Amino acid sequence: MGQPTDLIVTFRCQPEFEGLLPRPLPAVLGLPAWYKALPQKAFNGTERQETLALKKCPPFIDAMTYGFLIPLAVDLEVRDGQFSWNFDAPPGVVSEYVHSPISYHDPGQVAGTPFFDDDRFIIKFNNFWTIQAPPGYSLLITHPINRADLPFTTLTGLVDCDRFCDVPIHFPARWHDVDFNGVLPKGTPVAQCLPVKRENWAARHEPMSAEAMTRFVETKTILAQESDIYRRQYRAPKRQK
Repeated sequence: MGQPTDLIVTFRCQPEFEGLLPRPLPAVLGLPAWYKALPQKAFNGTERQETLALKKCPPFIDAMTYGFLIPLAVDLEVRDGQFSWNFDAPPGVVSEYVHSPISYHDPGQVAGTPFFDDDRFIIKFNNFWTIQAPPGYSLLITHPINRADLPFTTLTGLVDCDRFCDVPIHFPARWHDVDFNGVLPKGTPVAQCLPVKRENWAARHEPMSAEAMTRFVETKTILAQESDIYRRQYRAPKRQK
């Protein structure tokens, strides 16, 4: 039996932009410097011993490395709340299409939500790539996972990109760091896209059986006795290309 066929997410840009824009990339290739610098073990002051640090938490890193990152198209300078950039669209691109790296939503569009500030717009990171998911898949588009260091928070949405794939999707975000002054570099991840298969779901609730209770006790015991059990015995392999 041959190997299973990889599911493909296809990113396309106008031909004139090819080579000018940073490409969307597998999230595993976009880990921030602070994560790479983390130690694998840390001293636990409560238990007075060394324990595994956050870097060795599989669910944490699996979330950060799943799916694809959409990078900022150009350097974005922020000074006293004003945004500026240098980006000239090359000749030949569709002139009716937006060519600026950011635009905005009026605050009134998010009135009544936690994202509202009466004196601030919701910015929108403009994207120059169309995204086509495999048939039956949507994309959960969200803030780059565990990236609280970024001065903005991208809003989360679910888009049926197997059907809606002929024009780019843009990414609304709340700029929460009002004291930020500097340059947000080209290539900074502004959104993370996670493929999600569309399926119908239903909930079931039931008490644990005797067999389930036995597994419960056994698993709790081994988790208390050994470290890194989840990674070694339960974690499923995940490949990103």
